[in-house]
Amino acid sequence: MNPMKPHLEFHRLDMGSGWETPVGYPKGIEQKILAGTLDEANKTGSRTRLLRFRPGVYTTEPFVHDYWEEVFLVEGDLTVGNDAQGNGGENYQKGTYACRPPGAAHGPFKSNGGCLLLESHYYAE
Repeated sequence: MNPMKPHLEFHRLDMGSGWETPVGYPKGIEQKILAGTLDEANKTGSRTRLLRFRPGVYTTEPFVHDYWEEVFLVEGDLTVGNDAQGNGGENYQKGTYACRPPGAAHGPFKSNGGCLLLESHYYAE
């Protein structure tokens, strides 16, 4: 993994600002980039981000991307595999983890009570 990230020592994160809705995501899902840059056009780089879902928000289609993804559910709940109306799927609680290779279909996703995810995305060398 080519980190392409700055050296950052422990510092307090401003959890009240710097959040944005990622392209293609519904309102109520927001990311905060912690470090790195993922260049999907050139298939290089890596990033670490926080992703949060507001309560009741869900996506309607599975995701597929060409980079590795590791996800840790820091707090809250996350349902995986709901339908386009937000029903069904398997619910997971804080402390769960996923590692997905490029090309793996995953989702759709929903959070009943809201959640916070820590994600790492990267292209293999």
